[in-house]
Amino acid sequence: MESEGRKIPVLYLVVPCYNEEEVVEKSARVMGDKLRRLIGEGKIRQGSKIMFVNDGSRDNTLRLLHQIASEDTLYSVVSLAGNYGHQSAILAGMMTAKDHADAVVTIDADLQQDIEALDKFLACYMAGSEVVYGVRNDRHSDGTFKKGSATIYYKLMHLLGSKVIANHADYRLMSKKALEALSEYRETNLFLRGLIPTMGFASDVVYFDVKKREAGRSKYTLGKMMTLAMDGITSMSVTPLRMIAVIGFIVCIFSFVMCIISLVDWMLGNNVPGYTTSLIVSLIMGGITLLSLGIIGEYIGKIYMETKKRPRYIIDTIVLKKNGEQSDND
Repeated sequence: MESEGRKIPVLYLVVPCYNEEEVVEKSARVMGDKLRRLIGEGKIRQGSKIMFVNDGSRDNTLRLLHQIASEDTLYSVVSLAGNYGHQSAILAGMMTAKDHADAVVTIDADLQQDIEALDKFLACYMAGSEVVYGVRNDRHSDGTFKKGSATIYYKLMHLLGSKVIANHADYRLMSKKALEALSEYRETNLFLRGLIPTMGFASDVVYFDVKKREAGRSKYTLGKMMTLAMDGITSMSVTPLRMIAVIGFIVCIFSFVMCIISLVDWMLGNNVPGYTTSLIVSLIMGGITLLSLGIIGEYIGKIYMETKKRPRYIIDTIVLKKNGEQSDND
């Protein structure tokens, strides 16, 4: 069966893992059952696989993944040399999978993202979409702080000119063509949620319900979320730098007005220093200066890391079984 000139794809699921020993076996079983059903229904071809990416886990995750892959050719494992972060782990999996698959779907290991939405992803792909974004219907499963901060963050990103899609959290399908184009991007500071929408390929959106985490605790701490948010802002927009220039101009006008007022007071004989006025001006100027230096420093830090041209990840081993033979690359 073909649609829009497209053949049924070989699909790879890329699943980043960091200390997921409590859930990885169940995730493998659930995802494996889904892929087998899709193959049986003729929606994907034989050779489709689940590719787990071990992002430097410190628990038994890697051992369990190797055991799963040794028992079933449906599973493969990419193990990174260290902990490079969620975005780099996703990229490592996608870049490895693109050489074997027609389409790749990235999905988290905790089973919160609805695996049944794959049918809709594939329907969009067959209709001609090169990128399909999974967008959660709501954030009822989040706490009040996370829900509120996420809403503010997405609005801020849109205000700064980023094309990031609200409530999209790296659950997406990308075609081989889109993956080849993504491989041309070389920046060290990765923010895939903002980067991929700028590529311009035909895209679609699939909405899904978020489920409760099956086991374990989320490894996406507040610190990691703040880092990702900062990477998103500084990687996708120079608006904060322009805002500094605007604020600086306003402060200059304000300072000029204060100088005129001070000269007028001096000429009128009202030359007693105003403690409150001086304090307020000093605090405003000092605060704006420190904030501006902080923002500029963040951008300079990004430039510094980019000029080093360090690898975004290093693959330690790959376990990939294909056509009945095992490939172990060290």
